[in-house]
Amino acid sequence: MSTTRLPIQVEPYRLAASDEHLEGTVSLDDMVRLREEAGKQQGDADVRLEFGQDAQGRRFIEGRVKATLDLACKRCLEPMPIAIESHFLLGMVSDDTMAANLPSAYEPVVVENEQLNLQLMLEDELILSLPQVVYHDEADCAVSPDQLSSGTLPEPSEQSAASPFEVLRTLKKKH
Repeated sequence: MSTTRLPIQVEPYRLAASDEHLEGTVSLDDMVRLREEAGKQQGDADVRLEFGQDAQGRRFIEGRVKATLDLACKRCLEPMPIAIESHFLLGMVSDDTMAANLPSAYEPVVVENEQLNLQLMLEDELILSLPQVVYHDEADCAVSPDQLSSGTLPEPSEQSAASPFEVLRTLKKKH
């Protein structure tokens, strides 16, 4: 993959009109919202973006972003590297009405003043690709299965449990 840094801002309509592609990296450390979701990250995400127009004249961005993120294991809370990859097809829109009219194959991306912040767009894609839960393999985790067990369940008693309304019944008889 290229080591070229992608620009933060681009003119996507101009890039789509000439069927351009961009390939390079973006810094994970600069992604504030990703840090809030997944903790502090280091390194770069590899990116490939194709800008173009479909047969109906809709401008789109087809892309891929790949990164290795350090995410906390939910058992031991230690960081573990997780490979994240997102493939996406975005339709360029300028407002919500245009977004509502996009075919279902496209996800909308809002372009304001003919400018698009690539870093925010790619950060969105990485956040959407985060796994719900992350665990080490049991053999690699600092927390053993024994530490996760709270013991054995007691045997169910043969006696039926007292009705929770029994207390109310006795109170009613007192009055």
